[in-house]
Amino acid sequence: MNNIDIKQLMDMLSKVDKKDLQASIEKANQIMNSNKKDEIINEIKNNLNKN
Repeated sequence: MNNIDIKQLMDMLSKVDKKDLQASIEKANQIMNSNKKDEIINEIKNNLNKN
């Protein structure tokens, strides 16, 4: 499992609308406390690609 790069995380979160900021913060906390970091990051990437 790869370690999450804070810059990479911040870059992903910077693309999120301000109205979704709270959900993004919760997702970031989930990533930082999870053993499934890569899975969660891929989910975020897939959601960003849909927009």
